[in-house]
Amino acid sequence: MSDGSAWQGGPVTDTVEIVLCNNPGPMSLDGTNTYLLFGSQDRAVVVDPGPYDEEHLAAVHDAVTARGASVALTLLTHHHDDHAGGVDRWVEVTGSPVRGAGRGAAFAHGEVLDEQGLGIVVLLTPGHTADSVSFLLPQQNLLLTGDTVLGRGTTVVAFPDGDLGDYLDSLDRLRTAIAGHGGTVALAPAHGPTHPDADAVIAYYQRHRGERLDQVRAALGQIDPRHADAADAVVNVVYADVPEQVRPAAYATVRATLDYLSR
Repeated sequence: MSDGSAWQGGPVTDTVEIVLCNNPGPMSLDGTNTYLLFGSQDRAVVVDPGPYDEEHLAAVHDAVTARGASVALTLLTHHHDDHAGGVDRWVEVTGSPVRGAGRGAAFAHGEVLDEQGLGIVVLLTPGHTADSVSFLLPQQNLLLTGDTVLGRGTTVVAFPDGDLGDYLDSLDRLRTAIAGHGGTVALAPAHGPTHPDADAVIAYYQRHRGERLDQVRAALGQIDPRHADAADAVVNVVYADVPEQVRPAAYATVRATLDYLSR
């Protein structure tokens, strides 16, 4: 787990490892975390192989083979390029079947993927995108959240593909899954460091999103109703201090919020 130093990925448990992609940025934070889940028969499940980056894909493949393993299955948490952009090349290299982001059989909520005895529980968590999923690893007390919950900061609701109502429901769904598991579950996000208590992070996300809803409601009372772009006007009030490079994310999230409030 992260100790507050620069995030570099690496081992999470004895059988779970992160290979960090060198694609840092305002949205991807330190880069994309590609997860390697090692099963019982020298076979691995890979989650989010990442963007089309030959160096990263080679590093992921090397990390698998270093354990004397091959790839049994590749899972995608959603379709964004920093998670799935390299999947076609990854399949060329590994021959792995793929599920998620419109590939392979559609996921069902609560479905158990018992590949290599890992017992991966699928949780449908739309909101960041319509196709976002998370994966609970009960044996490892670990929750892989993709971009639904990050290791640092908060995520974007990528409207119109993303939906705030769905997102709020997904946060509830994650906490319900954790409660049903019993005990503390660690957070394993697609960007940023891991965290020892996923439920605490998700509870913070819920509080934060509630605060943002209140701020947007208040901002709507301050802006000129003749403003051609209400979302832009709200961003200027609620997200006035955000860096310019993340303003598009703030704008998308505000559009999602206005859509939610209009129902």
